[in-house]
Amino acid sequence: MKIYMDVCCLCRPFDDQTVGRIRLEVTAVQEIIRRCASREYTLVNSEAITEEISKIPDIRKRLRVEKIVSIADEQIILDEDIIARMHVLITMGGDAMDSLHIACAECAGAILLTTDDAMITFFKMHRDIQIRIENPVIWLKEENK
Repeated sequence: MKIYMDVCCLCRPFDDQTVGRIRLEVTAVQEIIRRCASREYTLVNSEAITEEISKIPDIRKRLRVEKIVSIADEQIILDEDIIARMHVLITMGGDAMDSLHIACAECAGAILLTTDDAMITFFKMHRDIQIRIENPVIWLKEENK
């Protein structure tokens, strides 16, 4: 199974864990990363993820997130088809970066995990999204049934 985590998901282990929801998401993200590291799942990286990570202002956090994505077994290189799909998603009302991540995940045939509720809600309303987009806690619970 291929897993594409957007950058908010990849950064979750470094967020303030005093909030219960964040603590749950941290645990889920860490477990999914562990399973990717053990090759139970395939972590997918993309040029979009790499570019977004490069803009993290906190160098320690950036290096830690880069270390996580270094275990990825697949790299999506942006091409005309991905950019065209991103533009279609934008015309549906999607955020540009969210749309790019979805286009990359679709290209890889991966599930997209995110902690961004607005992204999940918006794109679940559209039937022509070709992948599943889910919160890591919800997805991991369903995976472990």
